Amino acid sequence: MKTILATIFTVFAFQVAAGPLPDHNLTPGEANPVLTTDVICAKGFTTKTYRHVTSAMKRQVYALYNMQPFKGTCAPKGCEVDHLISLSIGGANSIKNLWPQPFGGPWNARMKDRLENRLHTLVCDGKMDLKEAQHEISTDWVSAYKKQFGTHGSKPWSKTS
Repeated sequence: MKTILATIFTVFAFQVAAGPLPDHNLTPGEANPVLTTDVICAKGFTTKTYRHVTSAMKRQVYALYNMQPFKGTCAPKGCEVDHLISLSIGGANSIKNLWPQPFGGPWNARMKDRLENRLHTLVCDGKMDLKEAQHEISTDWVSAYKKQFGTHGSKPWSKTS
């Protein structure tokens, strides 16, 4: 009975950690030294050139979090294996920088995407240092979002930002 309860607690703990914020023991965030301010702010920059997350890496990330797509925390809207530090602000394609982020809930993948775009703009406009942007998003992206947009901001698809 103790083993069953311990297993249930462990699974629950991992799934709670994979909510709006990643478990920093599993996903501390990691920068790609190649993606400097000059690179990410260059005319024509696209993350497609640098994005390389294989299916095997995605499976490894879900396994680390003891999760499955469209089950548990990822149900019913699903999750994406997301870069904690996005490529647009110099993030790496490493397991240390990937986590299963839900599309559902108030602090979801779409909200984080909006923050990533804002931080990229601030860096490229010279209003924020790249390392500061990376630190803010990797430490607590929800707090960084609130700092940029207010408590919950407007809808992530709003043109007001």
